[in-house]
Amino acid sequence: MAPEPAQRFLSLPDVAEILRISAAQVYALVRRGDLPAIKIGGRGQWRVESTALEAYIADAYTSTKDFIANHPFAETETETPVDID
Repeated sequence: MAPEPAQRFLSLPDVAEILRISAAQVYALVRRGDLPAIKIGGRGQWRVESTALEAYIADAYTSTKDFIANHPFAETETETPVDID
């Protein structure tokens, strides 16, 4: 049997399952413009392109890395650990 081709478009519940968040949180990401999506059909079904989701995840990794690097509690190489007895 041939492998199933990757889906180009995902529903908001599918995205929620992938990210392990609620569909309402995904909808908020879409409405804020953080996660690009399209609205299709008369009933207005939202769809997120799988490449847009992957780009969102990559951006999230980058912004998280920047946050950690700039967080005041981040340990730098020049700092020495404090011994607590």
